[in-house]
Amino acid sequence: MSGFTHFDDSGNAIMVDVTDKEVTERTAVAAGGILVSREVYDAVKGGSAKKGDVLGTARVAGIMAAKRTSELIPMCHPLMLTKVTVDFELEEESHRIRCVCTAKLSGKTGVEMEALTGVSVALLTIYDMCKAMDRAMRIEDIHLVEKMGGKSGHFIAPV
Repeated sequence: MSGFTHFDDSGNAIMVDVTDKEVTERTAVAAGGILVSREVYDAVKGGSAKKGDVLGTARVAGIMAAKRTSELIPMCHPLMLTKVTVDFELEEESHRIRCVCTAKLSGKTGVEMEALTGVSVALLTIYDMCKAMDRAMRIEDIHLVEKMGGKSGHFIAPV
């Protein structure tokens, strides 16, 4: 299992021991999008969706999800996040709603999973709130955009 940190020598899943790691400032940015119909796009943009403020609700859901990542992903450490943001960009021509989640802390392990979870749940919330208008919405391209801090240094996803 060389190269995998979440397995012991016998191949058993383990939580990585971060006891001896240094506390550093760590930030991760993740992004993804959801392709929606013109009807959904207009309702979200105009604030006229029947279930209410879609992006406001999705923002809160994404932040809450990032804070609870360790309850969802078995080997994630519970983290004391110091900042989580969830932002949206409306792409008119493609009817795509892009979501960006940034997670930050001072700690011994990274926040990539928290940022990725925040994006995922925010996009799922948009789907849930708009599915009566469009069940064919497509969540896509969830990925780590950038990571800063820690032993492995600065990472920027290739374009």
